[in-house]
Amino acid sequence: MIKQILNRIPRKTHKSTDNRDGGNSNLSSNASTSSRGNSDASLSRSGSSNPASGHGQTLHAASSTGLAGLNHGNNKLDHALNSKLNGNPAVSTAYEALPSFKDVPNSEKQSLFIRKLNMCSVVFDFTDTTKNLKEKEIKRQTLVELVDYVSSANGKFSETVMQEIVKMVSINIFRRLTPQPRDNKVLETFDGEEEEPSMDPAWPHLQLVYEFLLRFVASPETDAKLAKRYIDHAFILRWLDLFDSEDPREREYLKFVLHRMYGKFMVHRPFIRKAINNIFFRFIFETEKHNGIAELLEILGSIINGFALPLKEEHKLFLVRALIPLHKPKCIPMYHQQLSYCITQFVEKDCKLADTVIRGLLKYWPITNSSKEVMFLSELEEVLEATQPPEFQRCMVPLFRQIAHCLSSSHFQVAERALFLWNNDHIENLIKQNRKVILPIIFPALERNTKTHWNQAVRSLTLNVRKIFSDVDPELFEECLQKFKEDESRKQESKAKREAIWKRLEEIAAKRSSTNAR
Repeated sequence: MIKQILNRIPRKTHKSTDNRDGGNSNLSSNASTSSRGNSDASLSRSGSSNPASGHGQTLHAASSTGLAGLNHGNNKLDHALNSKLNGNPAVSTAYEALPSFKDVPNSEKQSLFIRKLNMCSVVFDFTDTTKNLKEKEIKRQTLVELVDYVSSANGKFSETVMQEIVKMVSINIFRRLTPQPRDNKVLETFDGEEEEPSMDPAWPHLQLVYEFLLRFVASPETDAKLAKRYIDHAFILRWLDLFDSEDPREREYLKFVLHRMYGKFMVHRPFIRKAINNIFFRFIFETEKHNGIAELLEILGSIINGFALPLKEEHKLFLVRALIPLHKPKCIPMYHQQLSYCITQFVEKDCKLADTVIRGLLKYWPITNSSKEVMFLSELEEVLEATQPPEFQRCMVPLFRQIAHCLSSSHFQVAERALFLWNNDHIENLIKQNRKVILPIIFPALERNTKTHWNQAVRSLTLNVRKIFSDVDPELFEECLQKFKEDESRKQESKAKREAIWKRLEEIAAKRSSTNAR
């Protein structure tokens, strides 16, 4: 019966306006290779997916209204099929498996492919674990067949097929995320590292849909000029919205497919970068809550790696306005590794940006968060390793004033991490070359550490740093030591004067008090 209904449906082709968006379209071979490696790894995992036993009864058809180029005639079939399945379990026999691709001649494979896509446009509700098991298994097996068909395709996909592919994918994955993203009221109590991520119960089907689209986008048989009419700006925006999913498995697939889209559709590259930029702005200045910042930064790491030189002004503005302010949110531990990589990529691309980056780090340097301060010091080491002497000299005074504060920190991990900077040969050489400016700034912190710091490891590391300076420039070291002693002596004198003044004031107050008592 389902075959008869499908065969009656008219095949209409709706063309959306071709998006033409200029801008930088450079993506290096390194970025493409990285994406290919990541996606291949995901493909090897997908074959092991099995449907969770017994999920869901209620079926619903997701509306495709608003998506350019979707086949509304096929939507009617989806609604009809869904209503049958929802209304009477006895009629669910209408949802039957279609023939295998190997059982039909080549001339009928495209038609069968479209019919299978329509069949997979029926969306199941997996919250009920007892009903519609047969239908779910049929859909899972059909999705597996679709993945294999796309992977082994040896002819260009037609525009009609692309339209049906985007329709099926949109109906399945563009949904309301559950649970909903938290509002600002609960942000203070949210700890992304401690809370368990929410796993979508529909993942056995969702994973196959993502796998299907990944292979479709990566396929050499997919004509980018045709596909961009359906994988358009509206599609990309809805795709980016899904990055707030709490299921890490979904975010991984979103990342791989978006990277493939960026490589495949050159015309969409400026729009993708701008849309990600807007997500960052909202995260930094409004919500400070988003589950997919790390994955988005991971994509950008490969994109930045492929930027052509000299860097465009828009890329430098992206660094200053979006990446550097990402150091501000409290939940930075969730994405700091990826952020640090992106920042370092910019400095390696253009060493003149080192001064901008370091001053940006100093602007957002944490005051009361010691664990965040340790992360900043680690990132600072990576940036300094790519910094050349001219840029280092421009920012070394404010930089080592901050490092001096870190050296004096009572939190031993902060002080220890700051002292580890001298273990890096490149940084040590930069410091030695500019020791006449740097040593006077940090010498007081070094001296106090050797005498008063409570942690033995910090005292030991401080002595090693002291020795480096005394061996390289004994005269400068002695000058700084002498100045330190003089400053300490003046401080002691000032302290003694203050104590004497307070003592005299107390004596005068006591004398007046006794006089008044008489």
